[in-house]
Amino acid sequence: MNGARSGNDAYDVVVIGGGIVGLATAHAVLTEHPQLRLALLEKEPGVARHQTGRNSGVIHSGIYYRPGSLKASTAVAGRLAMEQFCSGHGVPFERCGKVIVAVDPRELPRLAELERRAEANGVNAGRISLERLRELEPHVRGVAALHVPDTGIVDFAKVSEALAESLRAAGADLQFGDRVDAITELDDGIVVETARGVVRSALVVNCAGLHADEVAKQHLGAHPDVRIVPFRGEYHELVGDAADLVRGL
Repeated sequence: MNGARSGNDAYDVVVIGGGIVGLATAHAVLTEHPQLRLALLEKEPGVARHQTGRNSGVIHSGIYYRPGSLKASTAVAGRLAMEQFCSGHGVPFERCGKVIVAVDPRELPRLAELERRAEANGVNAGRISLERLRELEPHVRGVAALHVPDTGIVDFAKVSEALAESLRAAGADLQFGDRVDAITELDDGIVVETARGVVRSALVVNCAGLHADEVAKQHLGAHPDVRIVPFRGEYHELVGDAADLVRGL
């Protein structure tokens, strides 16, 4: 649906943002409450046009996070949920695994701490011999190593496309090229002013990624000091004869 609105478009839930967080949030809502009328608003012409489509593609194991933290528990549960979704929707992924290597004795305490965190977080990881390390990564040298076999990779843009198709099948209204300009909360609901007209909803979820603070400030009740500070990552690809230098992550 991409035409101008009549001003009467009304939903139970509006999700702002067509990255993987917005799509997954909408998917979770309709999975739990399939009877709801839901719209997803995205200013770009398609899904995953920002950070979601420009990242390392890693499905994290959860080994690094502080035991007992929400990040640790959600990383482990999220990896399983991601693999299950990909398997059920024909999205290819790979459990390529990785080794974490102490390159000299000074790094052994840090490696031991990661081994402890892995056990506490329920992550499948364990010490391997140097012979096994050479089998897994022939070009790596170190004094000790952990093997994390369940770490994986996936194309998150393809995951996003599969989520979008699942949402359409569930009756969601995906609106692309529809920038949010203002959000006003009234007694009888929330009015979202967009580039193509007005949307009314009982609930609005802000999943606008790196622009979430800007969207929040369009709502008069938002805290003016909330600010997202992004940073740029760099990724390098080994090609040609160098492609076999690293086998896992």
